[in-house]
Amino acid sequence: MSGSLWLTWANALTGLRLLLAAPCAWSAAGERWNLAALLLTVAIITDFLDGPLARRLGQTSPLGGLADHATDATFVALLLAALASLDRVPWLLPVLVAASFLQYVLDSRAHTGRALRASWLGRTNGIGYFVLAGALVYRNALGLTWPGDALLEAAGWLLVLSSAASMLDRLRPRVPAE
Repeated sequence: MSGSLWLTWANALTGLRLLLAAPCAWSAAGERWNLAALLLTVAIITDFLDGPLARRLGQTSPLGGLADHATDATFVALLLAALASLDRVPWLLPVLVAASFLQYVLDSRAHTGRALRASWLGRTNGIGYFVLAGALVYRNALGLTWPGDALLEAAGWLLVLSSAASMLDRLRPRVPAE
């Protein structure tokens, strides 16, 4: 990829999201919920804008897609690890997020420049990770009591199970369509 294609507005948004990952996780781990909520909100906005912006400007690439997904995985894994340090989500969840992303990249051979090969369950899990982390951060930032800890813990364990199922599904040999 040429240097000029890597330096795009969409990739700048992805880079900003990556830079926000550690401060957001640090804020959550320190129970600075308002700051964590602000950083999470900016990250979500950049995630919603980077793909459409790349498509609109004709600047999509397999590497840009990989960077976007890697940033999302890094952001949510760090945030979930911070929440796990507070016993708000299962410790296994951020580990599975990182492992499943690595498996996704290797299975898709995205590291060779190929487009990522997504699955319905993988996409659903990716959304679920952000929803769970967001529910905890925003609930605490707003001083709410709903959703309750038991519901959020159950959601965390459901994501552990669905992440493991997604990883097992990726291990099945793919039969090419005839």
